[in-house]
Amino acid sequence: MARTLSARDLEILKKLAPELDDPLCPASGHEFFSILPPVANHFATDDQDFIERVKRLTPDELAYLAGLILNGSESVGCLPPESLILFVEYIADMISLETAEKIVTIYQVGASCEEECSG
Repeated sequence: MARTLSARDLEILKKLAPELDDPLCPASGHEFFSILPPVANHFATDDQDFIERVKRLTPDELAYLAGLILNGSESVGCLPPESLILFVEYIADMISLETAEKIVTIYQVGASCEEECSG
């Protein structure tokens, strides 16, 4: 699922992680390839902090991010399970239950974090 983040993606990433001063993954030294996993795994202090960061997004930004997940551009495979649960609950409230269910299915049948990092 590796991709180059667009200018809009980087804006959203920086909104979710304002402390980000360099779009390189601290663990690998490579650029981030998605938005949500770095926020959940590198910047949020816990699952609640993760969802509070997600709540900073405008409805348009949230819909854009959900669209990226649905089209396979944005990864959810590396999200901690509790972060994913909070995220899909928020998606259900803000967008639709159908979209949330599709994201859960993508998470369940998708590649594991290890597979995504090596692929």
